Amino acid sequence: MSPGGKPIVVLPSTTRTGKSRIVAMLEDGSGVVTTRPHVHYIVTEFAIAEMYAKTYPHRPRNLINIAHPIHREELERAAYARFGPV
Repeated sequence: MSPGGKPIVVLPSTTRTGKSRIVAMLEDGSGVVTTRPHVHYIVTEFAIAEMYAKTYPHRPRNLINIAHPIHREELERAAYARFGPV
């Protein structure tokens, strides 16, 4: 990382088949390229989520906001089940 740089993850919100890339939980065996507290921003075609220093209840809301609109309701239900109102 460059001095003063910010860790940014950029990805499309869905796969080519329409599956959401923003998910409530990673599947067993999923690859992880960086640690959760390391990422400052996650970007999709819908928005930018500022993640740096956010608490667990705030992180899901930020990720839901950058997910594809057709997947947001499902993500909201999963977040509510895990954290309560977000």
